[in-house]
Amino acid sequence: MNALRPVGRTLLRDRAYEALRDAIVRGDLPPGEPVRDADLAERLGLSRAPVREALARLVDEGLVESKPQSYTRVTRLVAQDVRDAAAVVRAMHELAARTAVPRLGREHIEAMRLANERFARAVGGGDVDAALRADDELHDVLVRVGGNHAAAATIARYTPLIRRLERRLFGDAGSCGSAALHDRLIDACAAGDPDAAVRVTTEIWRALEELADD
Repeated sequence: MNALRPVGRTLLRDRAYEALRDAIVRGDLPPGEPVRDADLAERLGLSRAPVREALARLVDEGLVESKPQSYTRVTRLVAQDVRDAAAVVRAMHELAARTAVPRLGREHIEAMRLANERFARAVGGGDVDAALRADDELHDVLVRVGGNHAAAATIARYTPLIRRLERRLFGDAGSCGSAALHDRLIDACAAGDPDAAVRVTTEIWRALEELADD
């Protein structure tokens, strides 16, 4: 809770949502933690209204659960929920890869390579936040170039649900093998081979589904 900082006065509902979502993903608000709009509003320097709206959105997205007149709390990590979310995210990334590869230019391939270099350094140095940012930047190239706004929105909707698990994966230095998978994805993209890009994308995201089983 100490990691929650006051936010500015613009787009209060969205900024409250982002602050609470990120606190849940980082584990600052751990699974099972009770959350109260009055307490959160005070910590964020907001009124209760935008915090209530943010909590309602987090309930809809599966990061918070609420029972009227009883409790509102951060959801626990449930393997089936994570597997379901990871399967949806995987399918959307597969679609993005298939659509984007024929449209990629040299600048896109270079951006992916640079992102993967940052990813490998971050994982090797144990910087989980930087690893996640670099991972997002790499995959976002394909999502942006693919241009499917429904796929992009679905990825944004379900990724936070699995991000708590991703943090554990990237916190393990052994997971730097993900950088090698990224290299294979980039090579497939550079070769203009959408089928190969989709196969590697499947392999990357299935690892998260398997991690949920552990």
